Amino acid sequence: MELLWYLVIGGIAGWAAGLAVKGGGFGMLGNVVVGVVGGVVGGWVFGLLGIGDDGSNVGNFVTAFAGAALLLLVLTQLKK
Repeated sequence: MELLWYLVIGGIAGWAAGLAVKGGGFGMLGNVVVGVVGGVVGGWVFGLLGIGDDGSNVGNFVTAFAGAALLLLVLTQLKK
């Protein structure tokens, strides 16, 4: 069940990051995948910065959104 929540939160975060990052759209499915991977990237970056996640769904969403937005920025630069 936890994996399902992780996928849902990551998917929503990827969709939201796709809207927020100009030129960062990879389609609905692509943004969902970027959101899930972005959750991992966000957790890693936040860990490096010493920012802890409180374990709530809101905290998980913020982490996934930040990671997905960062990943979308990098991917759009590589795509050019």
